[in-house]
Amino acid sequence: MSDALEEPPVLRRLRRKAAAFRTGGGSEESGFPGPSCIPLEETLLPPHTLSGQTTQLTGCRRSKEGEEVLDDPFPELFSSTVSSLVSGCLLPWTKTCMTQVIKVFHEDNTSRAVEVPSDITARDVCQLFVLKNHCIDDRSWTLFEQLSHLGIERTIEDHESVIEVQSSWSMDTDSRLYFRKNYAKYEFFKKTLDFFPEHMVSISSETNGIMNHSQLIQTFLNASSCPEIHGFLHAKEQGKKSWKKFYFVLRRSGLYFSNKGTSKEPRHLQFVAEFSDSDVYSLLSARKMHGAPTEYGFCIKPNKSGSPRDLKLLCADEEHIRTCWVTAIRLFKHGMQLYQNFIQPHQKQKTSPMRSISENSLVAMDFSGHKSRVIENPSEALSVAVEEGLSWRRKSCHRLSSHGSPSASQSPAANLGLHRAQPWFHSKLSRDEAHRLIAQHGLIDGVFLLRDSQSNPKTFVLSLCHTQRVKHFQILPVEDEGELFFSLDDGQTRFTDLIQLVEFYQLNKGVLPCKLKHHCVRITL
Repeated sequence: MSDALEEPPVLRRLRRKAAAFRTGGGSEESGFPGPSCIPLEETLLPPHTLSGQTTQLTGCRRSKEGEEVLDDPFPELFSSTVSSLVSGCLLPWTKTCMTQVIKVFHEDNTSRAVEVPSDITARDVCQLFVLKNHCIDDRSWTLFEQLSHLGIERTIEDHESVIEVQSSWSMDTDSRLYFRKNYAKYEFFKKTLDFFPEHMVSISSETNGIMNHSQLIQTFLNASSCPEIHGFLHAKEQGKKSWKKFYFVLRRSGLYFSNKGTSKEPRHLQFVAEFSDSDVYSLLSARKMHGAPTEYGFCIKPNKSGSPRDLKLLCADEEHIRTCWVTAIRLFKHGMQLYQNFIQPHQKQKTSPMRSISENSLVAMDFSGHKSRVIENPSEALSVAVEEGLSWRRKSCHRLSSHGSPSASQSPAANLGLHRAQPWFHSKLSRDEAHRLIAQHGLIDGVFLLRDSQSNPKTFVLSLCHTQRVKHFQILPVEDEGELFFSLDDGQTRFTDLIQLVEFYQLNKGVLPCKLKHHCVRITL
């Protein structure tokens, strides 16, 4: 064979390595130990993580015809033969790109598709959408997994991989990711005793069952302690449409029910489910879709199953009872990781990337004199801000009434238009829709919204959550000497517009059972 046709040494070595990889063997002569001996790096994704997902090749360049070809690692031997040999030597999942496309929905079913890294977590997705939509990051934004074909949904924990959640979905089912607020996601860390009623919790400790807020949450986070949740629940019998009431016991080892009244003896407890490979979901339409006795249903679903037959369907008599069971299951499943998720934003608060440089450098200024000055006194800065807000409101009223001559009789009508631009006002919303929207944001004290009254077109309604119940308060118009005011207490406390009313009850409880704390946003995306 002539020198011109002689195969280069590098090409021969690559050919031997490719042949060894295809046959699964290796030898000292080839210098290739075989695929079974290749050390895997932790940064490589296993094949099952990317199954069924759209991927693209790494290290690719696009040819003139639009086809993707691998960049040759040996530019001095640029040829299609060498390129194909190199491609054959690479591990299958090292060729995939580390990005995926996910679609995220809002509660009005509008959606947005974004390209994200394959290892992105639920917290990362929420932060991404907060940035893209210029939302206020109040740490309540949550990513939900909704399985419409089963009529269930759950909170995806902040540390969970979104791509892994999607990989468990069947292709022929309507499964979605939803981005919305959930004020109750970590509220049990702040008000533990409200989430765990005393009659439902048993704790083995030296305190004889008398525990404060911090001690109670520590028992759930400490793997060596043994808290127990117990009480009656309705359970749907397997393969039947009927529901039956049993006494249930929830422990770290799993969920059990007693076949003899309220007995907790081991011989009377029957195993229902454990949580290492399962998640807890809320039922979206418990009565309509599952025939439950109440709307406060939840279920235990195995991670690797999408069949309705594998769901352990349960139902509580009241909302706070369901909340207790669901919260305890989350704590038993994730433990200290939930607390780390809760404190992580607080630890980064001082150096939060969500605050822009311009926002951190804001100062109060006074421009009333010939020269501007910085207001250093916080009390003075607050009073100036309030005065500017009232001044803006008066100017807005004047602009709204400019269609005619501004008069005292027209200013109330002008004031009516101010609240419609506020995120807490939902215009024509029914009582049931208001209840559903507040429940989606989390049934904790102070979640509220304002809406038009359905029964009286001239009045408004404040829908407020307190003690995990949604209560509705009518806002009545009060006329005095030709001027129109609004009141929640039959004219004892009057407000010129709804904005003033909301701002007052955000600072004062007044006739309400609690202050207004968290408004249900009208549009989040």
